[in-house]
Amino acid sequence: MSENIVQKLRDQIENGIFSGTLPAGKRLDETQLASQFGVSRTPVREALMQLSAIGLIEIRPRRGAIVAEPAPHRVYEMFEVMAELEAMAGAHASRRHTQADRTALLAAHEDCARSAQTADADAYYYANESFHAAIYDASHNGFLQEQCLALHRRLRPYRRLQLRVRNRMENSLAEHDRIVKAILDGSADEAAAALRAHIAVQGDRFSDLIAQIAAGRSGVPA
Repeated sequence: MSENIVQKLRDQIENGIFSGTLPAGKRLDETQLASQFGVSRTPVREALMQLSAIGLIEIRPRRGAIVAEPAPHRVYEMFEVMAELEAMAGAHASRRHTQADRTALLAAHEDCARSAQTADADAYYYANESFHAAIYDASHNGFLQEQCLALHRRLRPYRRLQLRVRNRMENSLAEHDRIVKAILDGSADEAAAALRAHIAVQGDRFSDLIAQIAAGRSGVPA
């Protein structure tokens, strides 16, 4: 089973959930989804399990997979914690990064810039994943890296979605510039502050994100 197939299925089901095509409470039938996407039930089952792990769907006895109702306060709480974890990773990375870490971080940053130039939100999201993973690697703290990756996976659909908020991709790239400079300059406090601000979803940004979710759930194009 190709990991790429599962990823594409997962992304398409996520998009259906946030666009309102798959509303909260809807049962997701494996056979129907397999037919719709022209694949076997095996990658569909794996995609649903991944979506269940991050809370977008619920696997219920005798009912199967059901689209879950999002809890905005829970999303906000997870972003708060993510902001602090990434701030810590950035501070460590600024002190501990190697030449290999530097190369990986700059390469990921360049990939983000190329995706932003083409206004491809999905391509930017995956380049952005590599960018943050490079920071976790550069922290040289295995436990911190595990926690960052676990929460990053939980927040994946919301991080993807907020890139569709107007001007978010351009602003994100500018924030990356500050993060890279602080880490490579060895400025721990600046790296922590830049990453905390980059991840924290508050005020207008959080309102925009929740409005985007609500617009999709009500069938209004985002």
